[in-house]
Amino acid sequence: MTLTWSSVGSALLWSAVAGLGMWFLLIPLRRRSLAGSLASLVFVGAAASAGAMWGAVNAMLVSWSDWQTMIVLTALSGVVTAVAAVAAARRLAADNDVLRLAVTEVGEGKVPSADGRRLSAEIAQVREELRTTASVLAATRERERALEAARRELVSWISHDLRTPLAGLRAMAEALEDGVGDNPDMYVKQITAAVDRLTNMVEDLFDISRIQAGELTYHTDVVPLHHLLAECVAALSPLAAANGVRLSMRAERPASAVGNSAELNRAMTNLLANGIRHTPEGGVVEIRLCAAKDHPGELEITVLDECGGIPAEHLDRVFDVGFRGEAARTPRSGLHPPGAGLGLAITRGIVEAHQGTVAVHNTATGCAFRVRLPEISD
Repeated sequence: MTLTWSSVGSALLWSAVAGLGMWFLLIPLRRRSLAGSLASLVFVGAAASAGAMWGAVNAMLVSWSDWQTMIVLTALSGVVTAVAAVAAARRLAADNDVLRLAVTEVGEGKVPSADGRRLSAEIAQVREELRTTASVLAATRERERALEAARRELVSWISHDLRTPLAGLRAMAEALEDGVGDNPDMYVKQITAAVDRLTNMVEDLFDISRIQAGELTYHTDVVPLHHLLAECVAALSPLAAANGVRLSMRAERPASAVGNSAELNRAMTNLLANGIRHTPEGGVVEIRLCAAKDHPGELEITVLDECGGIPAEHLDRVFDVGFRGEAARTPRSGLHPPGAGLGLAITRGIVEAHQGTVAVHNTATGCAFRVRLPEISD
């Protein structure tokens, strides 16, 4: 019989009816598992093929004997396809088990392993993304634990630092009140010094809270760094002389950066004062300004001291809130009392707010604190 549109339409209609019927019939199977979904697709395809052939018989496109032959062949091919679908479903189920295990490990705070059976490309990509996410989360949790430990340590140190001057203030106030002070003027000076120290400590705590909250904002302008560093050296020269330390500056050339002069002055002053505090009598603290050789377009400010170096296990903590030097970095007793461990943390916050970086490494005789800032043309 000649193939016509009506005969083709009849075959398609029977195919659609048989396929849809099988589709609805196998809804419970599809809902059970991934293997059931794949098997239902095979059965729907086989039913649609059988329906199309029955439509062809009714349209007299295919003889009855041919239809029987095609039904048998379709059934056989359906069995083979079903076996292949089950095998594929088992592989997908195994991949899904690996993925579910990876999700569970992420929930437990672990990084999923990359070893084991080979996965399909899509599942392997998802697992790798889970591994990356888990690594980031683990690093974040570790950082949070370190910050929490630093906060507890800072609270302990601050409590001690506040208690000592407050006890002294109370004792001196009571002595003045009772009239037993031998030298009231000296007591007044000591009270003023203690109040100034407490005020500076409170201001440092306020600045740290602003830095950690990302609220460190200020007016910016073009800052001639060579002039700013000269001002810092001049301001700290009396402190250096009192500690028996020689303070010097070396600038390769005049250079400027965009920023806030007062904040940058504070950052550099913190670095210089830190070097003076830890350098033994007769030592040298030097600050240098030059172009960053390996970072075009940036300026490099280096503060070199002769503290004896920082223990390797503490190098990564130098700029943490509340960290104080230990071992070689422990300041000598006397003229300059130890700080609350906030100065270098404030310096890092100021430098990073100026789109710069700060780092430290040991030298033969001490430490080198390196600050890098974007340079601009005057």
